[in-house]
Amino acid sequence: MTKTDQLHRYLFDNYQVRGELVQLQQSFRHMLEAKTYPAPVQRLLGELLTATSLLTATLKFEGHITVQLQGDGPVSLAVINGDHRQQLRGVARWEGRVPDSDKLADLVGKGYLAITITPDEGERYQGIVELSADSLSKSLENYFAQSEQLATRIWLFTDLHAGSQLAAGLLLQALPAGNAEQENDFAHLEALTHTIKAEELLQLDAHEVLYRLYNQEAVRVFDPQPVVFKCTCSREKCEQALLQVGREEAYDILKEHGQIEMHCDYCGHQYRFDGTDLQTLFNNLPTLH
Repeated sequence: MTKTDQLHRYLFDNYQVRGELVQLQQSFRHMLEAKTYPAPVQRLLGELLTATSLLTATLKFEGHITVQLQGDGPVSLAVINGDHRQQLRGVARWEGRVPDSDKLADLVGKGYLAITITPDEGERYQGIVELSADSLSKSLENYFAQSEQLATRIWLFTDLHAGSQLAAGLLLQALPAGNAEQENDFAHLEALTHTIKAEELLQLDAHEVLYRLYNQEAVRVFDPQPVVFKCTCSREKCEQALLQVGREEAYDILKEHGQIEMHCDYCGHQYRFDGTDLQTLFNNLPTLH
């Protein structure tokens, strides 16, 4: 078994092309613990988690990225949030029977892919493409063709057999230059990368994968970056939400249910507030003089 939950960036010394390879296990498993997802939804979330890690690695600044699928199919929403530290979390919503299919149209129906990039400093950006392709990888490639106008190819794989929860992916992208020679170079490397098998990327060490793909090329591999599942929920954020609801409504909820429960969809954590908690929360508000 390979070391997982690491992202590897690499460059080709003789071509204007960059690459990324990510392998996930613990972060994927932790994300699935929050809900009992049907297998097709688990696979979709695994691909989305992998893709978000790859896209997060393309950020040239500190900030956050959200990759979201939304449509009118059985899976109405699937979303992953990540940041430049490769801290990721995600959730999906579905209703009724989910078909045992890997095609986006069967799962999400008619909808769109939205990628929202929020720098810690600077303007927020959002790109949206219709889900016209059968796979998430092709939809993401369409996004790059539309927004970045850089040749980009993405490979995404998941494995749920025998209780395993593995996800892995590759990204190949041309660097800004734009000439016929570069197009030929990219096509050459794309053909090499396309020989990858799912079991190789999911099971082998990252350096072994890169050697098998590019042993005839000069490849510079950078130090790996760990990838982790990390939820940003907290009791303090729940308290802020209660303050927004207001004292009167909060006490009405408490009177009806005996306590207030707030559930995090991302990690499954439950936050509970009783009468003493509310009294402390609202009595500590600053007084205007």
